[in-house]
Amino acid sequence: MNALFEAAQEVGAFMAEREWAFCVIGGLAVQCWGEPRTTTDVDMTLLTTWGEEKPYVAALLDRFESRVPDGRAFALSRRVVLIRASNGRHLDIALGALPFEAEMMRRATPVEFAPGIILPCCTAEDLFVMKAFADRPRDWLDAESVIARQSHLDSAHILRHLEELCALKEAPEVLARAKHLLEGRS
Repeated sequence: MNALFEAAQEVGAFMAEREWAFCVIGGLAVQCWGEPRTTTDVDMTLLTTWGEEKPYVAALLDRFESRVPDGRAFALSRRVVLIRASNGRHLDIALGALPFEAEMMRRATPVEFAPGIILPCCTAEDLFVMKAFADRPRDWLDAESVIARQSHLDSAHILRHLEELCALKEAPEVLARAKHLLEGRS
């Protein structure tokens, strides 16, 4: 079995046992919705609320090894928990609290990443939003690959959420680029 899938399953089971809302994002989600590419870690979002992150961070770091010194302080200041699964694979767990992230959890769909490894995964639309919002060259390539593979994207959903996020980031150029990509798909 793929070591990344094993790591995702281990951490996913830990969060599911606690009935935490989470989903797979990043490179593994790209394998579902875009052009498959290699990735060296597992990215997930864990839904917390603002100011309520400490118990989530503590539980994760009590169970899994931190990849950075003072993992608790790092996680709380940067809103991402960097851990190693028991097989040594890296996981980045973003602490989500935005309305977009809450809706992303409600929309997440179970995906069988490998035989017997079923985890909630963000939708193609939500992956596109996150990739565009990240606004890095690799992320734009991933966003384009989602468009190439998915013929029925909900553009209204994408643009509504991206508009809200881009307003927070004061990045209208990101929204404009996303609109251009979505309008250009066949």
